[in-house]
Amino acid sequence: MSRPVKAIVTDIEGTTTPISFVHDVLFPYARERLADFCATHATSREVADVLMAARALDGHSTLDLPATIDLLKIWMAEDRKAGPLKTLQGMIWRQGYVDGVLKGQVYADAAEMLRAWHERGLSLYVYSSGSIAAQKLIYGYSDQGDLTPLFKGYFDTGTGAKLESASYRKIAETTGFAPGEMLFLSDHRGEIDAALEAGMQAICIDRSMSLEDTRNDGACLTAGSLLPVDAILRGD
Repeated sequence: MSRPVKAIVTDIEGTTTPISFVHDVLFPYARERLADFCATHATSREVADVLMAARALDGHSTLDLPATIDLLKIWMAEDRKAGPLKTLQGMIWRQGYVDGVLKGQVYADAAEMLRAWHERGLSLYVYSSGSIAAQKLIYGYSDQGDLTPLFKGYFDTGTGAKLESASYRKIAETTGFAPGEMLFLSDHRGEIDAALEAGMQAICIDRSMSLEDTRNDGACLTAGSLLPVDAILRGD
């Protein structure tokens, strides 16, 4: 590390959580329940506000409920990073977690290292394209136990797009750390490049590699898990 790291910002999908959990478990779960959930809760203020926000974002404020549901299904199929959709998915997932149907999947090495870093006094944050509510559900109801006490804060695309360096500068400003004191972890090289441009340190996570392996990819280091990241932080 070029400077001592005081804070770590981690992505979720592909970094601390298998991509398959998000795409093969969470997304289908929400998609299958979207229409019934909206119809059942359409008159509640929380859901009504989200549906209204979806219509406004699409520029068609007069859409009826079935048409609005169809719009949300299209966005879901496109994996569109739309705030109203993310919020609604989080509501559906929340019920699934509370009912015990869903359990957040977190890599064992990720849980181990997050706990170790927290104990060493490092400040931990999450930055994911999923809503903050969804982030807390994955870590709060995880198969590695409740990990939410480890984190000091959460960021989603409300902070800014993950491929824009301004988003990472805003995270640094919000947390009070200098960008160079922060380490960003992600499986997406575009996000890594944006964090580096903002002045953060960054390590790319490639889960296709062996857990202990690292390789130099030019501007950044790539690691097979969070285990070698810890070794790098300790200067081993």
